[in-house]
Amino acid sequence: MSHDSTPSALNTHLSRNRWLGAITLVVAGALQTLTFSPFNWWWLGPVSIALILLVTVPLPSRKLFRAGWLTGLGLFATGASWVYISISKYGNTPIPVAVLLTVLFVMGLALFHGLAFWFWGKLAKSSAVRRLILFPAIWVLGDWLRSWLLTGFPWLYLGTAHTDGPLAGLAPLTGVHGITFWITLTGAAAYGVAWLLFHGRKTLAAVTAVVAILPWLATPALNRIHWTKLSDEPIQFAAMQGNIPQLIKWDPEFLKQQIVTYLTMTEDYWDTDLILWPETAIPLPQDQAGAIIEHINKKLGKNSTLITGIPWYGFSEQREGFTYRNSIMAIGNGEGMYYKQKLVPFGEYVPLESLLRGLIGFFDLPMSSFSPGPAYQKPLEANGLKVRPFICYEVAYPDFVASNSRGSDLLLTISNDGWFGDSIGPLQHLQIARMSALETGRYMLRGTNNGVTAVIDNKGQITGRLPHFERATLTGKVYAASGSTPYMETGSWPVLILAAILVVFVRERDIPPAR
Repeated sequence: MSHDSTPSALNTHLSRNRWLGAITLVVAGALQTLTFSPFNWWWLGPVSIALILLVTVPLPSRKLFRAGWLTGLGLFATGASWVYISISKYGNTPIPVAVLLTVLFVMGLALFHGLAFWFWGKLAKSSAVRRLILFPAIWVLGDWLRSWLLTGFPWLYLGTAHTDGPLAGLAPLTGVHGITFWITLTGAAAYGVAWLLFHGRKTLAAVTAVVAILPWLATPALNRIHWTKLSDEPIQFAAMQGNIPQLIKWDPEFLKQQIVTYLTMTEDYWDTDLILWPETAIPLPQDQAGAIIEHINKKLGKNSTLITGIPWYGFSEQREGFTYRNSIMAIGNGEGMYYKQKLVPFGEYVPLESLLRGLIGFFDLPMSSFSPGPAYQKPLEANGLKVRPFICYEVAYPDFVASNSRGSDLLLTISNDGWFGDSIGPLQHLQIARMSALETGRYMLRGTNNGVTAVIDNKGQITGRLPHFERATLTGKVYAASGSTPYMETGSWPVLILAAILVVFVRERDIPPAR
């Protein structure tokens, strides 16, 4: 890519040839998508990082923003372009416009990697050693920035791939960012070993390899540690997957049909401990659903609770006016209502609404005028259990899930992934939920409209699931958990502080000349 490369770096053909280097970065980003569900080739994570470093470490700092952007382009074009389905098919958007919006979405997300790599170059400057040491810190800090800036897109973290990988045991200790840190460190170590061998420093190369590989061999033993204690008594549940076609979901003509569908599916399960209907299973606001809620109350057994997604409409002191909220309600032998806090841009609210609303169908999706709920909401009560709910996208925010799960007995998430059809998006979403269960040491019950409805144990393993795009009911057992994992108490702060320490002490500083 450039002739004025960083001194002492491995100056390979990948870094010298501009176009070959660019293609390699895009491919390396795309390889990361293969680490996630449904592919689950987690071992490609360090391979991807090593390829990225082979291209970027020799580059002058001014070239790194472009390199990072190309890496992000490969990742998000392959791993997140499923948004096209909701824009085109369900957003009533012409195909050329949908393609353009998807391209802009992917290119915009890639800017986070570009910014991180630019910052990396500014900190390490021309030192190849500093670049290798700082890379894991910069990558994790970039992921963290992406999790909250502009409401955040906490998706496709490398660590999420290890729900079935050897580093899974780190999740209750460090969270997903800690796993990502070690994956990127391993890739950097692989580059370092090659560099040391090239310079004949075999002993140091062997030590570096051992240090990088040891956690991969030792961490599986952590999976045998039980950070939380499960109850002896199981909780019987029934989760209904109605498989309502997305195109009729908000059509008033099909409103009664949808509700009758869920009532009929529940007919044999009214006495079950916990009954779950998915996101907006009752597709009208709670202030208009009194008769339905009363009917459910009459049908439920004495010790049964039904939890369902339902929009809420009412006066909000927070917004000083009437508003809609995406919500979940407990009915029967339980109580409480939870209002979604993390809203999906364009799906649940429209940024710059006064300018964009009405331009194209995608900016007028049904129920795209929700307001976020307040922070620090109480868990739902169900048969004496404290159930912490998360609606759809919220389960993807690792620190949000960990902090809100304190003191809860059971986690629950509802979603309607019908917006993304038969793409890989819903399977990625399920894997993210699995990581949340693993990080918190709690069972998680997941209810969806058309898949994947599943029950996940405290080790992040699926113990039951329903097929995609089928109307069916999942039954089984979950167990309440007490206590907290270390990650629930600290969140990602230990990893972020470590990254910050590396930035402060490893960065190359300009020392003023002595007077």
